[in-house]
Amino acid sequence: MNLLMQALSWNYVLVTALISSLSAQMIKVIINLILVGKFIPERMWGAGGMPSAHSATVCAMVVATGRYCGTHSTLFAIALIVSIIVMYDAMGVRRETGEQAKVLNRLLNEWMDQESEILPILGDKKLKEMVGHTPIQVVTGAAFGAVIGFAMPMV
Repeated sequence: MNLLMQALSWNYVLVTALISSLSAQMIKVIINLILVGKFIPERMWGAGGMPSAHSATVCAMVVATGRYCGTHSTLFAIALIVSIIVMYDAMGVRRETGEQAKVLNRLLNEWMDQESEILPILGDKKLKEMVGHTPIQVVTGAAFGAVIGFAMPMV
């Protein structure tokens, strides 16, 4: 606890956001382990999945900034706007990128089955499909981040 308090006194907002991010990533690993039945290390740092670590991070940052600097501060306003942009992007552009990757991977698989001798360099190339979030993943991450933001002791 003493180490946590030292870290929080160093930079309360940053440490709160990082703890939220790391915790959300660990929850992803646990959820994946339960649902898939195997440990997949990529879930510790990979994008996508439940809960959204991006949303958890920015919401913890917003709450911590509000608690530390006040909700009328310019820093709180900046944190809030950045968090809205990040969460919108996670559900919009990044999610759509993942959907497009699924379609392209399917097309590439079908094409490679027919033309594998012509371009062997493409072999097992696959686009990353899990890069964005569903709205429920973003909302869950946001709620988780807010809880962490309020749970962190003030220094």
